[in-house]
Amino acid sequence: MQQAGHRSESDSMGEIRLPDWAYWGAQTQRAVENFSVSGIRIPVAMIRALALIKKHAAKTNAALGLLDAALTDAIVAAADEMYAGRWDEHFPIDVFQTGSGTSWNMNTNEVLANRANEILGQPLGTRKPVHPNDHVNRGQSSNDVIPTAIHIANRMVVDQLLADMLVLEKSLSAKEHEFADLVKLGRTHLQDAVPMTLGQEFGGYAAQIRKDRTRVAAVLPHLEELALGGTAVGTGINCHPQFADKTIAGIAAETGLPFRPADNRFEAIAARDSQVELMGALNVLATGIMKIGNDLRLLASGPRGALGEIILPSLQPGSSIMPGKVNPVIPEMMIQVAAYVMGKVVSVTTAGQHAPLELNMMHPLIAYETVEAMTVLAATCRRTAERCIDGITADTDRLAYWIEWSLALVTPLATEIGYDKASQLAYTAYREKRKIRDVVLEAKVLPDERVAELLDPRGMI
Repeated sequence: MQQAGHRSESDSMGEIRLPDWAYWGAQTQRAVENFSVSGIRIPVAMIRALALIKKHAAKTNAALGLLDAALTDAIVAAADEMYAGRWDEHFPIDVFQTGSGTSWNMNTNEVLANRANEILGQPLGTRKPVHPNDHVNRGQSSNDVIPTAIHIANRMVVDQLLADMLVLEKSLSAKEHEFADLVKLGRTHLQDAVPMTLGQEFGGYAAQIRKDRTRVAAVLPHLEELALGGTAVGTGINCHPQFADKTIAGIAAETGLPFRPADNRFEAIAARDSQVELMGALNVLATGIMKIGNDLRLLASGPRGALGEIILPSLQPGSSIMPGKVNPVIPEMMIQVAAYVMGKVVSVTTAGQHAPLELNMMHPLIAYETVEAMTVLAATCRRTAERCIDGITADTDRLAYWIEWSLALVTPLATEIGYDKASQLAYTAYREKRKIRDVVLEAKVLPDERVAELLDPRGMI
C-alpha cells in the first residue's frame, strides 16, 4: 500500500517499504537494510560496466526474437542514461554484501526496469511491462554478469592508469636529461659511495615506471575475456547459444576495446586470477612509488641539516609552529598511497582464494579494491608529475660539497696503490675530518697530476 514518501513492493519474501522516489526495488531495499556496514558503495566504473552489459543483452535478445522491440528500446534508453551517470544515486548497496554480487545485479535490473517502465508510461514499482528478471536479466545470472562487469570496469579504468603512468614517466625522463651533467655523490646502505649524476638517479626512476607500465599492460588480454554466457556455473543454462557472442561483440564495438568470450567460462566464473594478477602488477607499481617517494624526501632533506641536493616545489606551509618550514608533501602522499594500495593487494589476494568450487564469493570486494587501487594510483602518478617532479631543481653547490667531502673518492686509487693503502688514507681523512684529496696529496703516493686525474669525479661516472 502506498504511503506518504514511501511505496510498498513485494518479492518472493513478502512485502517491503522503500522510498517512493527510488528507482530500485524490493531486492535492492532488502540488501540496503541487510548490508549497510561501511558507507562504501559500488564503484562508478562498475555502474558503467553493468549498463553496457544490460544494454547489449537487451539488443541481443531482441535480435534473437526473445524480447519485444518496444521493451528493448525502453531498456536500451534507460541503460544509456545509466551509463551517462543519471542514476548513480540509485545504487545504495554496501560493497560488503552477498559475495556473488547478486544484490548489485538486481539493483541494476530493478533500476533499468523501473526507468524503462516509466519511459513506457508506467509508475515506479509496477514491474510491468518490463520485468527486472524476465526481461532485463534475460539470458544472464549474477554469477556471470558480475565477473563480466568486473573485467569491463577494470579494463576501462586501466587505460587511464596507463596514461597517467606515462605522464609520470615522461616527467622523470625530462629530469634525467635536465640533470645529465650534474655530478653528485652516490649512496649505498645510506653511506657515501662513488659518484654518479643526478640525471642517472632520475633515469632509474623513469625506468621503474616504464617497466611498471609494461607489467600492467601485460594483464590487458586477460581482462578482455568475459564470463558472460556461462550463467550460473559455466554451463550456460537458460541462455541462447548465440547470446554471449553477440552481446560481447556489441560491448566491444561500443567501447572500442577487444572484449571476447572467455576461453573457459567455468574458470571465468569460479576464479578471479586476472584480478590477482592485476593487483600483482599494481603492487610492483606501488612499491616503485614508495621507493621514489622516499628517495625524494631523502634527497631534499634538510635543506641545511641533511642532504639538500634537490629542491622540491614549495606547495604549502609545513608547520603551525615553525615559520618558513616546508615539507615534502607530495612524496608523503605518494608513500601513503603506496601503503594503501599494498593493503588492497593483500585484500584481493585473499579474496581470490575464496572461490569454493564453482563461484568466487568475494566479487564485490574484488571489484571495489581493483577499481579503487587503479583510480588512486592513476591520480597519484599525474599529481606527482605535475605538482612535484616537473618543479624539482638541483642545488648544485650542495651536490659539489658532498662530492668533495666524500671518502668514496679514494676508490679509483685502489687500482694503483692497492686496497689496503687506499683504506688507510680514507681512514686518516675520516679521523682527522679532512678532505680525501688533501690527505692523498700530502702522502705523496702518486704525482699530483695523477691524483687530480684519479680524483676527478667526472672520471668515475
